[in-house]
Amino acid sequence: MLKVENLRAGYSEVPVLKGVSINVEAGQFVSIVGPNGAGKTTLFKTISGVVPPMSGAITFEDENLLSISPARRAHLGIAHVPEGRQVFPSLTVLENLEMGAYTGAGTRNWKDSLERIYTWLPVLKERRTQHAGTLSGGEQQMLAIGRGLASAPKLLMLDEPSMGLAPTIADFIFDRLMDIRQESNLTILLVEQRVAEALQFANHGYVLETGRVVLEGTNETLMADDRVRQAYLGM
Repeated sequence: MLKVENLRAGYSEVPVLKGVSINVEAGQFVSIVGPNGAGKTTLFKTISGVVPPMSGAITFEDENLLSISPARRAHLGIAHVPEGRQVFPSLTVLENLEMGAYTGAGTRNWKDSLERIYTWLPVLKERRTQHAGTLSGGEQQMLAIGRGLASAPKLLMLDEPSMGLAPTIADFIFDRLMDIRQESNLTILLVEQRVAEALQFANHGYVLETGRVVLEGTNETLMADDRVRQAYLGM
């Protein structure tokens, strides 16, 4: 579904990503882990078009993504839930969800999508008339995920969904993501600081350090790797 090949990208002449390659198959849950500053968020921003690449290739369902404008990429079925949630605070929960449904698929499937979002994340139904800026951090993260789902995506990219959340809330969000994947077969690409959880739920994972993929494999392979166990799992 998504293929990134030898990608170099950054914010100046010095690249943050230095030849990154990843592959995401339809229906997979793929996690990308690594220390702060490794380039994980830059990778997501380059896929969604916020950061232009210096070189390399990105294809999505065999289409050259780099030839498609950032605004059009969402219409192909790519939903990016950014780091820090970035909800619209002055809009209600329902209005935020409606903002996510602007794609063709989101508009066509709006009623079904909203029903499923409310089933997976019932607090959003309870708070649907409440302004997003008055929600707790965990509720805002659920709203950001719901807004991404409202576009009826083929690929959901989640950047650090547990950031700043209490462990119990983060656990709840991970549980909901597993429910969403199992019930919809949605393809999920996750960047996450909680390495144990990120790898536990993944079919495949990548370890990104200083702009390069240094390890990749199944979740079992990575969690058994001594380097991952020592550096990221505290074992």
